[in-house]
Amino acid sequence: MKMMNVLSKKKLGVFLQLCFLLCACSEKTLREGSSTSIVKLNTDDQQQLVVDNGIVSVTLSRPEGYILGISYNGVDNILESENKDDRGYFDVVWNKPGKTGNFSRIHGTNFSIIAADENMVEISFLRIWTPSMNETDAPINIDKRYIFRSGDSGFYSYVIFDRPEGMPAVEVDQIRYVYKLNKDMFKYMALSDTRQRSMPAMKDRLTGQNLAYPEAVLLTKPIDPQFRGEVDDKYQYSCENTDNNVHGWISFDSDEPMGFWLITPSNEFRNGGPIKQDLTSHMFVSTHYAGKEVTMAFEDGESYKKVFGPVFVYLNTDSSENDNSTLWSDAVQQLSKEVQSWPYDFPQSKDYFPPNQRGMVFGRLLVQDRYFKGGRFQYTNAYIGLALPGDAGSWQRESKGYQFWTRANAKGYFKIDNIVPGDYNLYGWVPGFIGDYKYNATITITSGGVLNLDSLIYNPPRNGPTIWEIGIPDRLASEFHVPDPYPTLLNKLYSEQRKDKFRQYGLWERYSDIYSDADLVYTVGVDKNKDWFYAQVTRITENKTYEPTTWQIVFEHQNDIITGNYTLQLALASASDANLEVRFNDAGVDPPHFATGRIGGDNAIARHGIHGLYWLFSIDVPSNVLVKGQNVIYLKQSRAINPFQGVMYDYIRLERPPIT
Repeated sequence: MKMMNVLSKKKLGVFLQLCFLLCACSEKTLREGSSTSIVKLNTDDQQQLVVDNGIVSVTLSRPEGYILGISYNGVDNILESENKDDRGYFDVVWNKPGKTGNFSRIHGTNFSIIAADENMVEISFLRIWTPSMNETDAPINIDKRYIFRSGDSGFYSYVIFDRPEGMPAVEVDQIRYVYKLNKDMFKYMALSDTRQRSMPAMKDRLTGQNLAYPEAVLLTKPIDPQFRGEVDDKYQYSCENTDNNVHGWISFDSDEPMGFWLITPSNEFRNGGPIKQDLTSHMFVSTHYAGKEVTMAFEDGESYKKVFGPVFVYLNTDSSENDNSTLWSDAVQQLSKEVQSWPYDFPQSKDYFPPNQRGMVFGRLLVQDRYFKGGRFQYTNAYIGLALPGDAGSWQRESKGYQFWTRANAKGYFKIDNIVPGDYNLYGWVPGFIGDYKYNATITITSGGVLNLDSLIYNPPRNGPTIWEIGIPDRLASEFHVPDPYPTLLNKLYSEQRKDKFRQYGLWERYSDIYSDADLVYTVGVDKNKDWFYAQVTRITENKTYEPTTWQIVFEHQNDIITGNYTLQLALASASDANLEVRFNDAGVDPPHFATGRIGGDNAIARHGIHGLYWLFSIDVPSNVLVKGQNVIYLKQSRAINPFQGVMYDYIRLERPPIT
C-alpha cells in the first residue's frame, strides 16, 4: 500500500505537470523573442542579403537598401508581392528653390557592414551625392542604417543626413520610411485606443467616386459591402507628433493574428514641435498641416548633419482567435519599453548621441498676467521645449534641428533630459493663455551637462482688462461648432467617436448650408462658443464659384469710451491661403483698420485638422472707432478662389486701455 501510494503521487505529479503545460499552451500568448537566438547575416548573394535573428528575417537589396521581404511567424513575406523595389524604402520629396517638387527613393550606392556578431548586426546603405545627380536627387549624402538584435521581434532603422560644405541649395519638404504590407493580409488599422477599424481595400478606391481632392474617395462599389457609402481619405487618420508614437496594421488571415507596428520612441528629430499634425506613417519631416513655412531650406554651400531615428518595426502575434485588442495592447507595452530604453546605446554611428553624451535642463515656469486673478502667479501644465535659436514661437516653423519637449507638472516644474549637445533657445506656451514664451538667453547643452534654470516667469500678451472674449486659448478650434457631416459622406469611425467629428469629410461645405442667407453674426453676452462656426470659409455660389465671407461680432459698450488704444487680441488656430480683414463699425472702410495680409498654407480645413499653425495678432484699436452703445467688428476673409481657403479661430479678446 505504501509503495502504491508513492507511485500514485508520482503519477499524479506528472499528470498535473502535463495539465499545466497544456493549459499554458492553450492560453492567449504573444510570441516574444528568445534571448538565446542569434543574429545571422548572409551576404552570399551579390544582389541581396538576408539578416535573420531567429524571429524575424529581412531580405534587402544591395547596394540599394530596399527591403524586399520580411518573414515572420511562418509567413515567407508579409510585404506586398508585386514590384520588389516598391515594398520597403526610404524617400525624399525635395525641390530646387523656386522649382517644382521631386519625389526620390533613396537608392544606396555603397553597402557596408558596420557591426556583425551573434548578438547584433548593423548594416549601412549609403547614397553619396555627386554633381551628376543634380537633376535627379537631393544634394545630401544619405546613409540608411538597419539594426537587428538577438531576441528582438523586429528591427531598428535610422537615417543620417550629411551635407558637406559646397553642395547646392535645396528645399526638403518630406522624408519618410514606407512599408507596403500584403494587402490581402493586413486589413485592420490601429492608431490609438479609440481610433481603430477594419479598412477598405485599395481596389475599392479605384472603383469609387473621386471627391474634392485626390486623397478623398467615396466608396461606391467596395469588395466588402460594409464600406459602401463611406469616405476613404488618408488625412482622416492624422495625429499630432506627441501622439504619433505607435500605429500599425493587423492581419487575421494567417493561422495566428499578426501585428505590424511602427514605433517612434522619441520625437526629437521631427519638425514643428509637439502639436504639429502629420500623417500616421513613419514621417520624419513633412510640410503637412503647415505648408512651405516648415520646409528644410538649405542655402548654397550650407553644411548640415542630423540623425533621424532610430525607430522600431515591431511584429507580434497572438495564438487566440481574432483579438485585435491583445495585439494592440502588446504594441503599446512595447512602445513603453522602447521609451524607457531611449536614447538607445547600441547604434554604431559616431553621429548618433548615446545616453552618456546628452544633457539635461530643469526649472519651473510661472505665469503672471496682471489682469488675471489679481496678477498672482499661475501654475499650469505648460509645454516647454528646446529648439534652434529664433524668435518666440519660431519652433513651430523649425525643421532642421532637434527639438526636445515636455509638459510641466501642475506646479509648473519641468525637466527635459536626453538633450543632444548644442545651442538652443528655451520656448514655451501655456494652454489657457495666449502667446509664446522664450527664455532670454541662449542655452548651451554640453555632453553630460545639467542646467538648473530655477523659476522663470511668462507674462502673456496683455494691454488692459478684458471687456469680452470668445473661445478658449488652447490653439484649437474644437470648442466651436463642428457641424454634423453629410450622411452620404461619412467615416463610420468618427460617427462613433464624436470628439473626433472634425475629421469627417466635407464639413467646410456645411457653412453654406447653415448660413445660406447671411453670414455668421455673434452677439457677445448672448451667444456661446458653440454658436461660432469652427472655420471661416468661403461661400459657394449658385454658379459654383466662391465668394468671401464676413462675420460680425456685435457687442455693447455700456460705459463712456476711454481715450487711448483698445486692443483686440486675435489668435488663429489655422490659416489657409487667407487674408483676414478687420473693421470696426464700418464694413466698407478701405483700407481696413487691420489686415493680416496673405497668410497660411497649412490646409487644415481640407485635411480635417482642427488646427494648423498658430498665429497671434495684437491689434491696436483707436478709441475713436468705437462708440458708447452697440459696436460691430467685421471679420472678412477676402480670398475666395476655392472651398478650402479660410481661417480657424483660437481665441478673440477685446481689452480696454490699460489702467494707470
